[in-house]
Amino acid sequence: MSGVIHFEINADDPGKIIDFYTSVFGWKIEKWEGGQEYWLIYPQGEEGIGGGIGRKDPAMTAESVINTIGVESVDACIRKIYQAGGEVVRPKMAIPGIGWLAYIRDIEGNLFGIMEADAQAK
Repeated sequence: MSGVIHFEINADDPGKIIDFYTSVFGWKIEKWEGGQEYWLIYPQGEEGIGGGIGRKDPAMTAESVINTIGVESVDACIRKIYQAGGEVVRPKMAIPGIGWLAYIRDIEGNLFGIMEADAQAK
């Protein structure tokens, strides 16, 4: 069974949103050195999952939080998504050293990500 493995918070001003979540929840948030403007949110203790903060993307402006679901194969999952009536918003892309990611809209218009772990992704 697949579960939520990551969440994203998109913001017009990542600095402000980082300050907000750090002060409200005490989250540890650090800039990612992976080549794009992105900050990693680290889970605290035994509770919760890790996440990230990035700038709002015009293709996904209505969303402010995006959950990402771990899958064995992004390609196989995309085929199932199309068969079930969903759509790919952002095609499969490499997150170097981490894996493969795609963004999907379900049949109700909800946005989510799917990710396949692959340390060799480039």
